[in-house]
This record gives sequence, C-alpha cells and structure tokens, in this order.
Amino acid sequence: MDRKPLTRFALLSLAAAIVTITLKLAAWYITGSVGMLSDALESIVNVVAAAATLWLLYLSARPPDDRHTYGYSKAEYFASAFEGALILVAALLIAWSALERLRHPQPIEQVGLGVVVSLVATAINFGVARVLLGAARRHYSIALEADAHHLMTDVWTSIGVVVAVFAVSVTGWNVLDPIIALAVAANIVFTGVSLLRRSAFGLMDEALPADRVARIEQVLDRYRAEGIEFHAIRTRAAAGRSFVSMHVLVPGAWTIQRGHDLVEKIEHEVATTAPGTAVFTHLEPLEDPISYGDEGLDRPGV
Repeated sequence: MDRKPLTRFALLSLAAAIVTITLKLAAWYITGSVGMLSDALESIVNVVAAAATLWLLYLSARPPDDRHTYGYSKAEYFASAFEGALILVAALLIAWSALERLRHPQPIEQVGLGVVVSLVATAINFGVARVLLGAARRHYSIALEADAHHLMTDVWTSIGVVVAVFAVSVTGWNVLDPIIALAVAANIVFTGVSLLRRSAFGLMDEALPADRVARIEQVLDRYRAEGIEFHAIRTRAAAGRSFVSMHVLVPGAWTIQRGHDLVEKIEHEVATTAPGTAVFTHLEPLEDPISYGDEGLDRPGV
C-alpha cells in the first residue's frame, strides 16, 4: 500500500496548526484569558506534532531495504508517541499558568472579539480533524489518527474555554477562568497517555483488530469446509501494513504444484479481504503428526 499520499494530509495539518495558533494567540492577547492562553499553548504542540508527523510519514513510506526488510511503516508509531509526549508537556504548561492565575486573578477583557477569533480557529481545527480521521481510517494510519484525535481534543478544549470566558463575563467570577484551564490540562493528559499507550502496543507487535481477524477467519472457514486445516495463525499490525502467517495443512498425497496453487489462492484472498496485508504460509501434510507439533512461536528442538 503506497503511503506517500499521506504526507499531503500532514501538510494540511501543519498549515492548519500555524493558522490556528496565530488566531488563538491573538484571542489570548485581546482577552488576557489564561483559558485562551492554555488553548494557544496546546496549539503550539499541534505545530510541532504536525511537523514531526509529516517527517515520520515520509519515512514510513520508504520501501523495504537490506536493513529494514519489512519496511519503515512502524515509524508512524513514533509520530503518535511523540505527539502524546508533547501533549503531556503542554498540559504541564497549562496547569502552571492556571495555578499562577488562581493566585493572582485578573479580569478578562474584550470578550466578544476574543471569542469570535477563537471560534474561527476552532472551526478550522474541526474541519481538518474530520479530513484527517477519514484518511486515517482509509489508510490505517495511526499517525494521522493521532493527529486527528488531538485536533478534536483541541476543538472541545476551545469550546470549553469559550464557555468559561462567557461565564466569567456574566458572573464576574474571575476564578472560573483558571479552573477551566486546569480542567483542560486534565483532559489533554488523558489524550496524551492514550496515544502513548497505543504507540507502545503497536511497537510490541500487537495483533490486528478483532474485526479484521474475523474477516480473515471467514476466508479460512470456506477452505476448512473443503477439508483444509490451519494452525499457528498469527497476525501483526505495523501501522499502515499488516502481516499474517499461518500453516496450511493439506493431504500428503497432493503434488507440490497443487499445494502451491492452493496457498497462492489463500494468500490472495486474505490480502484482498484485509488490504495492506502481507501473507506468509507454510504448507504441511495433514497425516503427519509432526505437523501438529509446531504451533508455538518457538518450534520444538529449535
């Protein structure tokens, strides 16, 4: 599966991040709201994360070579992990700013203009997030998915900040501004930890999602009905690529050609059912007891 087209989505994210951070910093400057500042600080993370995602998507699109015979697709997990780490840094900066404002409350100014500017930035983030999420689902890209979820978190954060600014302007309770900022920090900590967790699982060769495995099993069930057996079925996700290996057991009287034709057909059907999947098969005779002693990852005697 060609990963190069994904870089254009990362470029879109980077451009949107630059525009929105400019707008949000303007909103903070206009209002003096620490909530607006917290929103702008998270957008700084968006810029850095989008740049990192762009580079790592470019790297992941490189073809296999002598040193990386399975390709570079796992580079996407580094993009996701890096973004998760930056989100946690932003949360600390937001919390620090909010605690300072709790000790020294200040009034919010020019609420209307600041809110309008912030909402324009929010609308841009929402539109780009929807585009990225659609591309991530089509191409099985965890890097774009992480970027999209981060932008959606930014959207809800911005909405919360706008609500806080209005609440302060109506009630006069300046303390609401830093309290909402602290809530924003807590929310994005959750997002950052989630991204780090998913990246770690991906780097540890996590199995394919249950729905994809179920579709693969449906293909194999058709052959089981014809007397063909399978075992040692293993799946592995590597960002936009997937790997499936299995042992295919057929009657020992079959010719090599007949067995070869069968596994070629099975590999093609599995790869068609689960796009972006590399399929590896090992042919064994049904009648030989040794065929049933090598289901584990480490074969006996090896």
